[in-house]
Amino acid sequence: MKILKKNDGPLTNFEVLEFLRSRGATSDPLGCLGSVAASECKVFDYLIQTPACNQTRKDVDEFLKRSENFDLAKAEKLNIINLRPSTQAEIYPIIEYCDKRFAGNEDEGISKVDELVQMVVEILPPPPKSEEETSDQNEEEAK
Repeated sequence: MKILKKNDGPLTNFEVLEFLRSRGATSDPLGCLGSVAASECKVFDYLIQTPACNQTRKDVDEFLKRSENFDLAKAEKLNIINLRPSTQAEIYPIIEYCDKRFAGNEDEGISKVDELVQMVVEILPPPPKSEEETSDQNEEEAK
């Protein structure tokens, strides 16, 4: 991957993670000794715990295409991709004046906000399970 323009605009977590992977960043402390700075490895360690680690370019492009129907600002789209909200409670703080912008748009009993949440859940993959969730799930399966 080659950066064509510096400071061309905000990047999604997925794009940053993709760039760090192309530079050879890993979660292995010994793997970060080459051309990757220690700070880049710390950013990499954080990003692999976010929804970005399961996203693909296809997922992001599909979300951007289908989100055009919702008249979202660039920053709102960026935050939705980065945070992957899966409930109304998670999406309301992301969208400015959500109540006003999506009021009165109810078709067939489903609100525009619900439609957006469903689209996000359908297109963007969920974040990885934390170690705590994984161990809890393993304990339940063992019973």
